[in-house]
Amino acid sequence: MMDQTREARAVTVYQQLLDAWNSRRAGDFAALFTDDGNAVGFDGSQLDGRDRIARELGGIFASHPTAAYVAKVREVRDIAPGVTLIRAVVGMGPPGASDLNPAVNAIQSVIVVNRDGAMKIALLHNTPAAFHGRPELADALTRELTDVLRSGRTVEP
Repeated sequence: MMDQTREARAVTVYQQLLDAWNSRRAGDFAALFTDDGNAVGFDGSQLDGRDRIARELGGIFASHPTAAYVAKVREVRDIAPGVTLIRAVVGMGPPGASDLNPAVNAIQSVIVVNRDGAMKIALLHNTPAAFHGRPELADALTRELTDVLRSGRTVEP
């Protein structure tokens, strides 16, 4: 059985990650990663290392407005001592919009590790939730994420 405190701490780190993205704070986003952490973007972009994550996101945030995340956590579990997996579904609302853009719904997997008492992200992986040929699944996910958006929360545990 997983330690509830560790589970809550891992979800808090994930919440901070999405809050940093939504606030367009590249440095804060990157600071949540291990020095050698990795981020795989929705489009397959791979960012290796905290410094590169900060630099690339800083450029993205400076060049155009980005959509804001909402997320629903599906699972949190230890996969090894000091290593926690978070699986979540996410949606994004374009700047100034009150609805989500279903075309960018995604599945996120996050590996959070305990490094010297601090919870840090070793891997963030995004994959599109396209559900090819199954529009009912895409619609259901959008409805579920819209409920999170309407709740005013960024992350629903």
